[in-house]
Amino acid sequence: MGSPALRVVIGEDQALLREGLARLLEGEGFEVVAQAADAPDLLRKAKAHRPDVVIVDVQMPPDRTDDGLRAAVQLREDENGIGVLVLSQHLEERYALELVGDRAEGVGYLLKDRVSDIAAFTDALRRVAAGGSALDPEVVARMVGRRRAENPVDDLTPREREVLELMAQGKSNQGIAATLVVTTAAVEKHVTSIFNKLDLASEPTEHRRVLAVLAKLRAS
Repeated sequence: MGSPALRVVIGEDQALLREGLARLLEGEGFEVVAQAADAPDLLRKAKAHRPDVVIVDVQMPPDRTDDGLRAAVQLREDENGIGVLVLSQHLEERYALELVGDRAEGVGYLLKDRVSDIAAFTDALRRVAAGGSALDPEVVARMVGRRRAENPVDDLTPREREVLELMAQGKSNQGIAATLVVTTAAVEKHVTSIFNKLDLASEPTEHRRVLAVLAKLRAS
């Protein structure tokens, strides 16, 4: 017997997109256990069904501002063990930072455009459901690329910046090596250098590395 299907709750106020996501995920082997068109209903259904992962739009009723984001943050505070993947129409660094908070376990933030890449989207969803992280490359690039006085990120080489961006997206050393077409040993040397320059202790799991990097960037 194979592994049981990952259980998903979808929070999206646009009916066509919501139904489209549900059909896409069911076609990829996920089980969509509930759908919600507003933030309060999303919270109720997520707490009732306790899925493996919740997909939520940033802007949802009733206020259509950041209701979905606030619901996602509340879920992360109240419901340990439920992964949360936020979809956003626009690139907002502050949303990603607020969502991640003090821990990067079981969290993702992607632009809606990424949904069109089905393989990458479903991979991100599975990673978040498993307790990992999936941050949009554009958001990570903006955070890593910020220039501030005495920012330790400024001391990184161009290659180390590339590695840091991929780390923050949740990729393993092997995944980074494949992306950059280099050896795993080379990536390990870059990772060690990054941690040394940012004054960060290496951690055994990928999502904790992401948390450490993002925490350092927020504090810069």
